Amino acid sequence: MKILLINEAFHPDAAASAQQLTDLAVQIAEAGVEVTVLTSRRSYAEKGKQYPAREKYRGIEIRRVRSPSLNRAGRKARMIDAMLLNLFFAWKLLWMKRQDKIVAMTSPPLVAWTAMVAAKLKKSEFIYWVMDVNPDQAVAAGWIKKGSLRERISSAGLRQVLAGSRKVIAMDSFMKERLSAKGAGAGKIKILPPWSHDESLETVPHESNPFRIKHGWQSKFIIMYSGNHSICHPLDTLLETARQLKQDPNLLFVFIGGGQRVRDVAEYKKKFGLENILQMPYQKREDLRYSLSAADLHVVTMGGPYVGIVHPCKIYGILKIGRPFVYIGPETSPVGNLIRETGVGYGVPHGDSQKLAWVIRNVRDQDVRQKQQAELKEKEIAVRFSKATLCSEAVNFMLSESENTRYGNGGKSLYADKNIA
Repeated sequence: MKILLINEAFHPDAAASAQQLTDLAVQIAEAGVEVTVLTSRRSYAEKGKQYPAREKYRGIEIRRVRSPSLNRAGRKARMIDAMLLNLFFAWKLLWMKRQDKIVAMTSPPLVAWTAMVAAKLKKSEFIYWVMDVNPDQAVAAGWIKKGSLRERISSAGLRQVLAGSRKVIAMDSFMKERLSAKGAGAGKIKILPPWSHDESLETVPHESNPFRIKHGWQSKFIIMYSGNHSICHPLDTLLETARQLKQDPNLLFVFIGGGQRVRDVAEYKKKFGLENILQMPYQKREDLRYSLSAADLHVVTMGGPYVGIVHPCKIYGILKIGRPFVYIGPETSPVGNLIRETGVGYGVPHGDSQKLAWVIRNVRDQDVRQKQQAELKEKEIAVRFSKATLCSEAVNFMLSESENTRYGNGGKSLYADKNIA
């Protein structure tokens, strides 16, 4: 059997979707399926970096298309960039041999529509793995106007993709509800949160953590935001709290990653002269155990309008590491539900910098026993979202019963079929 996986980013890129797709591709290939990945030559995480046009990785055939070199800082440039990349994908798909299954993610926007059309032409089964919902995201961000011609065309395209897909993967129950409302039959939608990268994550004690030692943080209490600085994940409350606590020499606010709001953080830091803010680029996957373990308190954010549109993937790595976390966002959301149902973490609404400051001081003042208990509880919950659990479940969902029998473990399905909301 042959499977084609399509996404803008793939190994060795550090983007979250690249890491998820790489894990899936490796597991499918190890089951004996012939796997090809169609992706972009340009690195998503490292500006200016280009990857080879063709490459083999752990039995996976990687084919990379030419990528536009426009400056993606501007909104119009990003839109033109995405359109050109879709054309390059379409051209490559036109000449590729037929695949039994085509699985498309959601970056760049419209790539799923391109893949769906190719699947129809080649009579392949099409599976849609939804990492974010567009044009809903663009409307919520104010990039396009709801009801405009562009929005109506994009929405029609999304409905076509959902109707033309054999199976759909959604990140959470809120996203499933949104996709169902757009015409995707609930029976074809599987809820699968992004899994943690188990082999790259372990808890490293502060005293022996080379990342903390290298940066001289041994006497600091580190509040860390690690991941994509997206418009969907507002940082205003966190930045305001850093300003309020700037006189406390023990506190350091560390921002790791890339995205549109990196510049916002830099400008805020400069405007208020905040020496307690440090910015760093994405860390390599093999170094995540050190960077994530270096934190004393992790921060996860979610903008209210984006619930059901995007999903805060970073929470699962934090649970695996076992460090305390605070969630800034609406209570009715995936992370809000997790906090309410399990009792781990802290919740703070947007705009309440006073409560966030209280959470920071409260976590800092906890004794060793309290921190150890919280760590154990988080790690117990993390098992539900581990790669071993969810990646196998994704493979099982994508393969039919007969295919699972042929390619599964010992003639059985790779994992029991169940939803995790």
